[in-house]
Amino acid sequence: MEAYDHAVLDQSAGEIVDTAKRTGSVVHGPIPLPTRIERYTVLSSPHVDKKARQQFEIRTHKRLIDIMPAGEEAKIPPKTIEALNKLSVPAGVDIKIKASARHSE
Repeated sequence: MEAYDHAVLDQSAGEIVDTAKRTGSVVHGPIPLPTRIERYTVLSSPHVDKKARQQFEIRTHKRLIDIMPAGEEAKIPPKTIEALNKLSVPAGVDIKIKASARHSE
């Protein structure tokens, strides 16, 4: 999950965790990942005055939520996936889903 506002991101992460736990999945997280900071330096004067500058920054906050099936199941239950699909997240929160299979040897 990514967002520019950490409060909205934490609220959305809490909703996802509650939904996944309610449907019987094991949840690890939300795990805060490093915040990406992009800084831009702009001349504040259109003419002379090279030393007068303004700095702006954009902070991208990230969280990782690991949803796993309960017990020895191989897949996440369909009711968990349906509940997460019905969940609405606020504008400004970007969710990326990566599915991977757990192999038992």
